[in-house]
Amino acid sequence: MQKKLATLLAGILAFGSLASVGTAAELENNGAPSDLFSASSILTLTGDTFTAPAGISSEGLVWAYLDSIKDKFNLTAKDDIRSYFRITAQETNSETGTTHYRLSQTISGIPVYGADQTLHVDKNGTVTALIGSVIPDAVQKISLNSAAAALLSDKDAILAAEKDAAAVYGPLGEAEVTPKADLFYFLVDGQPKLAYKTEVNVLEPEALRIRYFISAEDGSVLFKYNILQHATGTGTGVLGDTKTFQTTLSGSTYQLYDSTRGKGIYTYTAKNKTSLPGTLLTSTNNVWTDRAGVDAHTYAERVYDYYLSQFGRNSIDGKGLLIRSTVHYSSSYNNAFWNGTQMVYGDGDGSTFIPLSGDLDVVGHEITHGVTEYTSNLEYYGQPGALNESFSDIIGNSIENDGWLIGDDIYTPNIAGDALRSLANPTLYGQPDHYSNRYTGSSDNGGVHTNSGINNKAFYLVAQGGTFKGVTVTGIGRAAAVKIYYNALVNYLSTSSNFSAARAAVIQSATELYGASSAQVTAVKNAYTAVGVN
Repeated sequence: MQKKLATLLAGILAFGSLASVGTAAELENNGAPSDLFSASSILTLTGDTFTAPAGISSEGLVWAYLDSIKDKFNLTAKDDIRSYFRITAQETNSETGTTHYRLSQTISGIPVYGADQTLHVDKNGTVTALIGSVIPDAVQKISLNSAAAALLSDKDAILAAEKDAAAVYGPLGEAEVTPKADLFYFLVDGQPKLAYKTEVNVLEPEALRIRYFISAEDGSVLFKYNILQHATGTGTGVLGDTKTFQTTLSGSTYQLYDSTRGKGIYTYTAKNKTSLPGTLLTSTNNVWTDRAGVDAHTYAERVYDYYLSQFGRNSIDGKGLLIRSTVHYSSSYNNAFWNGTQMVYGDGDGSTFIPLSGDLDVVGHEITHGVTEYTSNLEYYGQPGALNESFSDIIGNSIENDGWLIGDDIYTPNIAGDALRSLANPTLYGQPDHYSNRYTGSSDNGGVHTNSGINNKAFYLVAQGGTFKGVTVTGIGRAAAVKIYYNALVNYLSTSSNFSAARAAVIQSATELYGASSAQVTAVKNAYTAVGVN
């Protein structure tokens, strides 16, 4: 078995906006991000070394394997491995026969935030990979006594987060998602502390989706950051093209509602206000003139169809989740975002952006943030956040499939050929294309829109090929490449995955789909070597 053990860098969760630069600096990030997981480690184990004993159940195999390698985790040998982990999800790929498990490490039955893993068993009952982060037994022992400490209630934690947000932004409007608080052990300066993870998700006084970790012992804010980054029938789309799409006749009025895909696709207008979802768009003759609405609706249909036809995925959650989009959000709003429940598109100011729903790769990008939230749940901070952004770019760009630029249809309309990002040449728009040049500061949630260029470049090399930094990659084509990256995203990556884990995940995904000795695996290995990720 090949073993790779690396220090896990700053990690934290998921789901952002299109913006190329952010204003996360307006929030005080309590605790240095680089300290959040300093006591844990990425453990990547790959190789054919453990096969299921005869007659063992599928879950029994998981526990038997983990027990056989628990010395790699620096866990106490005498303890039952089941006291350290729990299985949270299981899914079998009908094409390859591989079963993918998601697990979470626990302390006294309470999950450790970011210490989750993916474990993979092929159709022959052989464990092929374990990828994830684990904190060692010595670190766990630090906080065993704190479990008995007097805890705040989940309601107290929610109130503490709301009080903190209101102190910064002013009185908060109604929550867009009913607040909840989940109890975790959260690493602070390398030590696990009992904390509630909760969220302030409002549109007033401005669009906010702030992730909070609230101390369960005294209600203090251990860490926080704003996930929403601010950077900035037939009908006619934003660029003047004519489109056809599904609508629904209700009485004598047509609604911008498609009932033929999953549990439906609905498109609303906020009428330049900030209430969501707004008003369902309607027409008396099924000829639609709201250009932003036409594109948001049509492109949501196309993204849904792409996921279903290419990956067999039924909507964002894989179970037909209703897709809701709102256009004309706020006034001259230069952003688009997924807020955990729906897509939202501004009209732009006419100079930096035109209506953001007018670009298919933008719509695909935002919807993919939703897919990530329901699968790998990559933290929207640091390296996991950069991967989160990158996979949205990769899949959104592949859905559009007309080049390697992101946002070129709606960004800076008065500058020909301009775009937000380039997968082929990230440096054109201020992104690094090599790990050695990565951004290491705290702005933009630790560089989520900046460092995404590293993984984007790797994907480009896998798909298109070329020689970069002295390494030659033979491209395998976009279709095979995006299939590999999608499988890695939904089955192999986890909350705190960094670039090294991404390399391992994409290699294992290619191995599952095409075989260990395939040209596809070779391309992936060479591509990540070329961008300095080992």
